[in-house]
Amino acid sequence: MTRILITGAAGAIGQSLLAHLTGSNHQVIATDIRPPHDLPDNAIFREMDVRGDAPATIISDENPEVVVHLASIVTPPKGSTREFEYAVDVTGSRNVLDACIANGVRRIVVTSSGAAYGYHADNPVPLMETDKVRGNIEFAYSHHKRLVEEMLADARSNNPELEQVVLRVGTVLGAGLENQITALFRSKRLLAVGNSQSPFVFIWTKDLARIVQRAATDGPAGIFNVAGDGAMGIDDFAAAMGKSVMRLPVWLLKAALAVAKPLGISRYGPEQVRFLQYRPVLDNNALKNVFGYTPELNSAEVFDLWRKATKL
Repeated sequence: MTRILITGAAGAIGQSLLAHLTGSNHQVIATDIRPPHDLPDNAIFREMDVRGDAPATIISDENPEVVVHLASIVTPPKGSTREFEYAVDVTGSRNVLDACIANGVRRIVVTSSGAAYGYHADNPVPLMETDKVRGNIEFAYSHHKRLVEEMLADARSNNPELEQVVLRVGTVLGAGLENQITALFRSKRLLAVGNSQSPFVFIWTKDLARIVQRAATDGPAGIFNVAGDGAMGIDDFAAAMGKSVMRLPVWLLKAALAVAKPLGISRYGPEQVRFLQYRPVLDNNALKNVFGYTPELNSAEVFDLWRKATKL
């Protein structure tokens, strides 16, 4: 039996993790700013905003053996600001990490992202866990994940008694899941940047929940890329959905976004072109051979499951 505290438990991954912990002999403390839709019998809920003093208070009160830190802004809500996202992603992670160290938590599991590697022309393909984390400052989520990983690296040096499992997760997909990535697939024609295939690696929500559960219980500590086998590019998506591809040169797309963003036509500026040009492709060999989990679905199968559920 393990006493597990989960942050961000009301989110999509948190809910999936709670479902997998249902009926287990683990004691679960689900925390978030709102209760999860379904709370297992072996779980209690405590309201917690990671931006303030609540992590210190609640982690001290509940005395968990393991903390699973899922709270993060993956898809910013309408009206969100960079300051708010930083407060949740970076300050919130600092608060949770400090509380874990202060209260003798044995292990922290953190969902980082493949975005932490950054979107760079010289990224290795595929990226391995030993490659540098270079999240771009122009992308809030990518930069924040980089800052959190730097914070965790300092803790591994200064507080080695706290075990860490850092999961660098690819694009998460599952039936009914929608985010800023899936919005790209809903266009009548798919946008391609020059000759780039904009490769995506996917992980099924249920696979990710199983991976996080193993990380919180009997899995090894370490840093692991999390993605299904293979990758899909723009032409693969077009073929799967019966759509055409609109290819634009880099200079034209940057110029269009430079005009559209100030006018309020687009929320994205010219810097967003790098997001499609230089997608991080994750090597998952350590996940399979060291962590001991092989995803049930590969990237193409995950996308097909999502596509059929959305009837695209």
